[in-house]
Amino acid sequence: MDRPRLPLGSYYQLLYKLELLVDKTTPFPGDLTHVITAVTCDSRSAVPGCLFICKGAAFKEEYLAEAIRRGAVAYVSEKVYDQPAPCLQVTNIRMAMGVLADHAWGHPSGRLTVIGITGTKGKTTAAWFLKAILDHWRQRQGKPPVGLLSTILIDDGVERRPAALTTPEPLDLQRHLFNAANAGCEYVVMEVSSQALKYGRMIGVELAVAAFLNIGEDHISPAEHPTWTDYFSSKLRIFNHARSAVINLDGEKEQVDRILENAKYCERVVTYSSAFPNVLHADLSAQAISPIEGGQAFAAAYEGEGEPFALSMGGDFNVSNALAAMGVCRILGVPGNDVRAGLFAASIPGRMETYVNQEKTVIVDYAHNGMALTALLQGVRKEHPGTPITLVFGCTGDKALDRREGMGRAAGEYADTILLTEDDPGHEMVEDICAQIESYVNLYGKSCTIIPNREEAIRRAIEEAPRGAVVVLAGKGAEQAQKRANGPEPCVPDGMLAKKYLGL
Repeated sequence: MDRPRLPLGSYYQLLYKLELLVDKTTPFPGDLTHVITAVTCDSRSAVPGCLFICKGAAFKEEYLAEAIRRGAVAYVSEKVYDQPAPCLQVTNIRMAMGVLADHAWGHPSGRLTVIGITGTKGKTTAAWFLKAILDHWRQRQGKPPVGLLSTILIDDGVERRPAALTTPEPLDLQRHLFNAANAGCEYVVMEVSSQALKYGRMIGVELAVAAFLNIGEDHISPAEHPTWTDYFSSKLRIFNHARSAVINLDGEKEQVDRILENAKYCERVVTYSSAFPNVLHADLSAQAISPIEGGQAFAAAYEGEGEPFALSMGGDFNVSNALAAMGVCRILGVPGNDVRAGLFAASIPGRMETYVNQEKTVIVDYAHNGMALTALLQGVRKEHPGTPITLVFGCTGDKALDRREGMGRAAGEYADTILLTEDDPGHEMVEDICAQIESYVNLYGKSCTIIPNREEAIRRAIEEAPRGAVVVLAGKGAEQAQKRANGPEPCVPDGMLAKKYLGL
């Protein structure tokens, strides 16, 4: 199926109908019969006959001028510029871009079963668990893999590449959904960030199921969410898109009640809990969680009572992520044997990667906020009782300022030796970020070693850790770039460094 080729008037009428136009009375000065060849917000990709969208805090009029030189026949903007092309002036550029993107690509989510996953931690793991299950199920039927839009990877059946954002911008998102529909994926599993929900990237996207994993303080900064209330409220918007919901009951009662209240208009709600005994009577719960070689086993009532399941990775929190995927599968009608096989086969780059030599164990994980790091270190303590823990981590610059306290407190409470280093410092000095983290570690009577170069910090952590110790490398996972002042710069992934300094 080809992308729709619609006249400019179709886009004009859509903005008119949704009351997004500033002026609904003055006749539009352009040719509304002109067929639009593409809709773009990147002047470099403008082509003859396209509609250009002026968006972004850093937008410059020269971008519009370039798009017009390249052939844009009209533009959408909150501001009218003195340029030789007619303007569709709108009241809200983010909302306008969302509806125009969905329209330009023919509302592709309507041709798919899209599952959206949100939460403060665990989105990527739950998404990869779910994809592994659905792929196993579909492979058995001779069907192609499902689409995946995750923090790590974009795979829409046509394009496969590393992701730039957890949830793509609207024009990219709708293109990926269109590709997935045309490629026969039928299902798309996607992570949904609070920023995507707050700023309208999800406009027009129908979710067959929305999974809400958990909520904790994160992304609180002037550049993201100014308050906790704004962050939580943004997350809850996922239910505005969903027919069914999967909800974790393991949280503060007030927060869980609010999540359930916002999901009450969904046709079906499946709940889950990894806490036992579960007094809230979840639809899915995990019992008898126990370590096995290379992972962990648990029992859950998916189709019967106390059925066995297993994961090829540790961490109690990953059992919770597995339950989320299982809840989605229950709604979708996936057989239990496919769920079981898919879960055990699942592996996620940079999530609970474990490397072992004769002397030490190194765990690489993406845990990048206080909630995730606390869960990770608690799990390490449980699985390696009495073992010294060396921790290497940092915090991002320019945003998510609350992470410095959350991760610092987690480190101070659970780690024995702490090395602070860089983790996407942006325009801030690594030493300044580390000093702020250290102030929270010190509250627990512990000190830190600050080593700005991440590879050097990892080398020292592994080489200097005592025999039998567990070294945890947190925050970067499988990422291959450091975001510094001049933009992303290549770096060696933590897993490769772990293998190098363990001599593997």
